Amino acid sequence: MWSSLRVRNYRLFAGGQVVSLAGTWMQRIAQDWLVLELSHSSPIALGVATALQFAPTLLLSLWGGVLADRYDKRRMLVAVQAGMSLCALTLGLLDVGGVVRLWQVYLLCVVLGVFSALEVPVRQAFVAELVGPDQLTNAVGLNSMTFNTARIAGPSIAGVLITAVGTGWVFVINAASFVAVIAALMLMDPAKLLRSAPVARRRGQLGEGLRYVRSRPVLSGLLAMVFVVSMFGINFSVTLPLLSRNVFHAGPEAYGLLTTLIAAGSLCGAVVGARRVGRPRLRVVVGSALVFGVCETAAGLMPTLVGTGVLLVPTGMAALVFTTAANSSVQLSVDPSMRGRVMGLYILLFLGSTPVGAPVLGLLGERYGGRAPTVVGGACSVLAVLVVALWMRRALRRQAADRESPAVDPLRIQQG
Repeated sequence: MWSSLRVRNYRLFAGGQVVSLAGTWMQRIAQDWLVLELSHSSPIALGVATALQFAPTLLLSLWGGVLADRYDKRRMLVAVQAGMSLCALTLGLLDVGGVVRLWQVYLLCVVLGVFSALEVPVRQAFVAELVGPDQLTNAVGLNSMTFNTARIAGPSIAGVLITAVGTGWVFVINAASFVAVIAALMLMDPAKLLRSAPVARRRGQLGEGLRYVRSRPVLSGLLAMVFVVSMFGINFSVTLPLLSRNVFHAGPEAYGLLTTLIAAGSLCGAVVGARRVGRPRLRVVVGSALVFGVCETAAGLMPTLVGTGVLLVPTGMAALVFTTAANSSVQLSVDPSMRGRVMGLYILLFLGSTPVGAPVLGLLGERYGGRAPTVVGGACSVLAVLVVALWMRRALRRQAADRESPAVDPLRIQQG
């Protein structure tokens, strides 16, 4: 389960991520709280801040993948992490100094979103250089464990700190947490990185990556699954508040409980993913996505809050097994020279689908009740996975038939 940690470079990377991700989750909570304070509790202002921070992912993640294929990923991560730290420090100093304004928060949300859109595909592709193909699945699982541990611990720590010292010092602490990542990257041994040859800069590289994906049925099918399941199924920021407030008429503590149960299930799923070695089988990706869709649909139909909460644990677990297996399968199925561009597309579909699906699910909740987004999201996930799986199966059979068909002899045609 911990085999990737035998690699020194990965140990440094994982250690830095533990510190930095906790700080990142602390900042998310503090930033939302600060926006509400500055806007006099305006939900619209909170939505604008979230949109400004995640919109760059839709615009720049593909280009982040192109840069990952062209340049040294370790040096790129050092530069981008330094920029993200500077954003957090600037917001913290403005807040601590008592001069922060809402427009300044909006501006820093955009800048931070730009850095994040470039950083995520580079970081995803960099993991393969740290551990190699044999340990990639294990490393992706450990990364998911780190992420979900930080998702549980970070908000709790942020709540205590905001009450004790205010939001400004939370931003300053997050800025300091990036030092751990930068130091870990600088201490790595570059000679032990399993690098691929950098791709020379030329026109049309982005389109080349898209054509590469389109020409491979399994790869394009995996990305299609990720897009639909993320857009309609893994959109818990919309579905869980509607269940807790509009269906069960409970307070914020119920919403917090449902979120914690999803995170706990996700952590269990990350543990399962970390125990795997080698390339995940396609049946694992498809099976876990189907289990996720069925569990989410059932959770939306549960008559009690307790029943919904119980089902959210396997829902979160299946979601993490699916995303871990899909991430590993995508990375291990591509040529190293294309990994950055493919992962840029993966991040665009995985993260960029969330703001696309959220308004649709919100409209469903408004017109058909608070259960509708969860039920429809789960059902859409099941339907999409079945359709894509059947399409991939037919495409693979056609490819196998083409390889097995004998070449046609033109002399035989003339004689006939």
